[in-house]
Amino acid sequence: MRTVLFLVQKEFLQVFRNKTMLPLLLVMPVLQMILLSYAANYEIKNLALAVVDHDLSPASRQLVNKFSASGYFQVKSAPQAAKAADDVMAKDQADLILEIPPRFEHDLVRENQAAVSLTANAINATKAGLGMGYAQSIIRDFNVDFARNNVALFASVAAPGADPANPPVRNPQPVNLQTTYSNWYNPHLDYKTFMVPGILGEIVSLIICFLTALNIVRERELGTIEQLNVTPVKKWQFILGKLFPFWMLSLVVMTIGLTVGKLVFDIPMLGNLWLVLGYTAAFTPCMLGLGFLISNFADSQQQAMFTAWFFLLIFILMCGLFTPVESMPEWAQWLNVLNPVKYFVSFMRLVLLKGAGFDDIRQNFFTVLGYAVAVNGLAVWTYRKRV
Repeated sequence: MRTVLFLVQKEFLQVFRNKTMLPLLLVMPVLQMILLSYAANYEIKNLALAVVDHDLSPASRQLVNKFSASGYFQVKSAPQAAKAADDVMAKDQADLILEIPPRFEHDLVRENQAAVSLTANAINATKAGLGMGYAQSIIRDFNVDFARNNVALFASVAAPGADPANPPVRNPQPVNLQTTYSNWYNPHLDYKTFMVPGILGEIVSLIICFLTALNIVRERELGTIEQLNVTPVKKWQFILGKLFPFWMLSLVVMTIGLTVGKLVFDIPMLGNLWLVLGYTAAFTPCMLGLGFLISNFADSQQQAMFTAWFFLLIFILMCGLFTPVESMPEWAQWLNVLNPVKYFVSFMRLVLLKGAGFDDIRQNFFTVLGYAVAVNGLAVWTYRKRV
């Protein structure tokens, strides 16, 4: 064990002497988390809306004003014909077209129903889907407001001569269905609340794997590893001495990330932070072992960097940070079982946002622990003392 301690001391000296290592470990994760949390945002505002109003009635103007006041849409143009609106969208000057037919208010009052047309520019499928969702929500609110503000008008149409102050009830319903929307765990629907925990887990994984792979290959390029190869240091001692400093630094990075997440983004931390640090301590050896395994087969830092990036890019895109794992094809979900970052992102959201305890993440924890043992065992087995 004394040998391992000397190796750990040597690694810490090497880290602190390297002018780029500490900024990569301490500054870059903070900058990445702040930038990505603001940039990786699926909340879309100021969508360009083209309105074709064939009715020009108070009801149609009320509907258009409701779109403008929502904060999600800006009425950029009001062409008189549908063909002109299509031309506006073809020039990429409109994201959605709202077409209000003639006799819109008449049908709404007399028939108790009316139709409008919504057309979305689906070149950007995400923007189109969210825009249609916002529009449908606005129309539902318009229906409720219009019915509430025109109770007397509906009553006079239904029964001419009836007292507007005491209108009759048409089509009584035996069951009164009330729907309540409750936003659990993110009551203000703040997208950063959802993204920051996942981004923090992804950044810790990325930084640790990269630096481990490059650190060992760099020693091979400089020739300093030859001095260790001729010593009686055992393979497991060498690997443990190499990985332990980065394991400790990963806990420091996680602590800094949690602090920034709370101070800058006010992320709710409902779970036990000691559980977060304990899970990080169990998870980090997965990425450390992967980085060491890559370095065993790389002859240069360039090779190690591209190989690490190949795996990390797949891990990041499939970890559920941007796309739900449940929405992926079945074969991708099976392949994702081997993705360690997926477990970390899921854990961070469960504990920080939902307040999950150890019993809730037990399977996740032991899966990651088994992954760490397998990867590091493979790294030790494939390491060779060679020049």
